[in-house]
Amino acid sequence: MTESEINIILKSIRDDEGIIIRWPKKKEEKLAVLEYLITKFEEDKKYKELEVNMILKRWNSFGDHALLRRELYDNFLLDRSPDGSWYEVHKK
Repeated sequence: MTESEINIILKSIRDDEGIIIRWPKKKEEKLAVLEYLITKFEEDKKYKELEVNMILKRWNSFGDHALLRRELYDNFLLDRSPDGSWYEVHKK
């Protein structure tokens, strides 16, 4: 999905400040949200769960950072260590 396609999909899902205001129902919209959120993380940096949560809390207003963290992981955008002590952007 290109950046312009993501921006078109996200028009009704994020506010003027770029904050995600709702978790969409459609799969394509969910993927656009996840592609957008993963850009808020630096590649080649390891994050503790608390850091991931803080970033996700910053970029959504519907209050479910745990859902977003799981979705990023389940969609292979975010990797985590076997013991869950750190996360990082999935290397493509």
